[in-house]
Amino acid sequence: MFAFAHVSDIHLGQDRNDEGARAYERAERVLRYLDRLPGTLDAVLLTGDIADHGTRDEYAAAAKLFADHGHLPLICPGNHDARGPYRAALLGGDAADTSPVNQVHQLIGATFAMCDSSVPGRGDGYLDDATLRWLDQTLAAAPHDQPAFVCFHHPPVALHGQYVDPIRQFGEDRLAEVVGRHPHVAALLCGHSHTPAVTTFAGLPLVAAPGVVSTLKMPWEGESGGPIDYELPPMLAFHVYDDERRLTTHFRVVPA
Repeated sequence: MFAFAHVSDIHLGQDRNDEGARAYERAERVLRYLDRLPGTLDAVLLTGDIADHGTRDEYAAAAKLFADHGHLPLICPGNHDARGPYRAALLGGDAADTSPVNQVHQLIGATFAMCDSSVPGRGDGYLDDATLRWLDQTLAAAPHDQPAFVCFHHPPVALHGQYVDPIRQFGEDRLAEVVGRHPHVAALLCGHSHTPAVTTFAGLPLVAAPGVVSTLKMPWEGESGGPIDYELPPMLAFHVYDDERRLTTHFRVVPA
């Protein structure tokens, strides 16, 4: 059995309520919740929008937050992230390098392919040809007797949220072709939706983690005060991949 936490969209630096203090407090609340768990997780995943404005200061705050709580999450960029500062502050890389930030993590029990679906200067997502080639090669090289999780920020299908669907991941047929060549892919995991969502893509589970900084209301929930709710508490997902090769997801509201 392989169990891991999935967090998304912490948006450190969001300039609401005391210039980002609120976003930082909510992210820290989630990490404190993970700190207090009596059991052990195999990994912690963070699928993008780590910063709100993509500044080095925001990434420095994120790095300190992770270090203070002893967590080194597996990360990928979102549409609010900026590749250069992200790469420099979080990965110790070259700030002048603005190529896609793709990383693979080979853990005991699972492979995580963290793909960069961001498009600089845009809100929607796309896996460029270089990223898809990297993903294809990464999956081919991964152990085929254990699960591989393909992770990115933007969902590659509509989730029926009026705010996020227009800026989802496009060019998804190309992604479906790649994952279809690798039967050890267990699921695709993403963020961006600011609401927990479970669906399928290319015959595989697709799970979107809820947002930490805010929650997107669905059209049938009404839009009093706008489609984004800043008062609902942060949430996260726990994923379990069992010996029957089945993925189970549990969502948790994080208390104050």
